[in-house]
Amino acid sequence: MTPASAKPYRGVFPVAPTIFDDRGELDLDGQRRCIDFMIDAGSHGICILANFSEQFVLTDAEREEVMDAALKHVAGRVPVIVTTTHFSSRVCAARSRQAQEAGAAMVMIMPPYHGATFRVSEKAIFEFYRVISDAIDIPIMIQDAPVAGTPLSVDLLARMAREIPHISYFKIEVPMAAAKLRDLIAAGGESIQGPWDGEEAITLMADLDAGATGAMTGGGYPDGIRQIIDPYFAGRREEALAAYARWLPLINYENRQCGLQACKSLMKEGGVIGSEAVRHPLQKVHPATRAGLIEIARRLDPVVLRWGR
Repeated sequence: MTPASAKPYRGVFPVAPTIFDDRGELDLDGQRRCIDFMIDAGSHGICILANFSEQFVLTDAEREEVMDAALKHVAGRVPVIVTTTHFSSRVCAARSRQAQEAGAAMVMIMPPYHGATFRVSEKAIFEFYRVISDAIDIPIMIQDAPVAGTPLSVDLLARMAREIPHISYFKIEVPMAAAKLRDLIAAGGESIQGPWDGEEAITLMADLDAGATGAMTGGGYPDGIRQIIDPYFAGRREEALAAYARWLPLINYENRQCGLQACKSLMKEGGVIGSEAVRHPLQKVHPATRAGLIEIARRLDPVVLRWGR
């Protein structure tokens, strides 16, 4: 497998949660421990400030604090993808330049959207990504996610990959992701450097079979995802399939029951971080739901439950 430090980037690039203390303030020491755990657990790279990082509850100043703390602490050990999504082309370009200057290996950006109805045309989406590309010299990953509510056709994505210089990575997490990945690879050819799986790896095997070369999952168990990815890329599909079946109950529990709080609960349980707090109006998962998560996780013995003990 190509080393994660080389391009094209591939492998397991989980999303790091943003760590708060029990009062809801940034816990940068906890953030650094989180990063250390994720690297020790086998992450080929890390994504920060994504939706699973609660980027939507941070001020701009806090975004900068988290980005600077994370990139300085990683210190080149693994590539870091910084999410710079914003509705405004100008603001998104500025965020992306700032991320590049701070040491980001890549930026990840959703198409412009706001609320339930503010969308822009396909022409404007194309121009939006071209503005970002003109502002930076690092790869752009387009995040094709239901949360944006913006249809991104395979033809549009492939055209952007061919015609906009830095667009070459795609995180596909819409329904029927495998079919879209397969069609995108066929339509974009060599312009598609990184067709990636998302959505906590719930469709990982199908996406790998469709040609996915990376997985952006939750941050709680990179070692578990590696047990699927590594044998698959080594040509041992049956071993990968068995590992997927083994880890799927935990993946499903994260995806369907706990959402972005799963990795925080696992990290708190394993002593990685001191608080699993999320920012209001988000609510903590029910204790019974949390207990179910930990019960399933213990059967798999992930690094997260041992790392801080």
